[in-house]
Amino acid sequence: MEMAIACALVIASVTTVSAQSLLGGNTGLSGTGSNPNSHYVQPHTTSSGNYVSGHWATNPNNTQLDNFGTRGNLNPYTAAVGRRGAQY
Repeated sequence: MEMAIACALVIASVTTVSAQSLLGGNTGLSGTGSNPNSHYVQPHTTSSGNYVSGHWATNPNNTQLDNFGTRGNLNPYTAAVGRRGAQY
């Protein structure tokens, strides 16, 4: 059992590194690695009537380089790799 957990952790870390390096790593406006501080956003309806499903988001700070959706970063909750360039 301990060996299976150790193998799973190694595979997860290799996958994260591979995904980040394949999609640009730290070049240009690519991400710097996902912000380790995040919060859950409850499902809600916007003032324009659009429904937004619940999701995890990085805590606000002064950069977009560490957001889950920024190119080269990995969302640890969905395993989705970021594809957007940072605006600031």
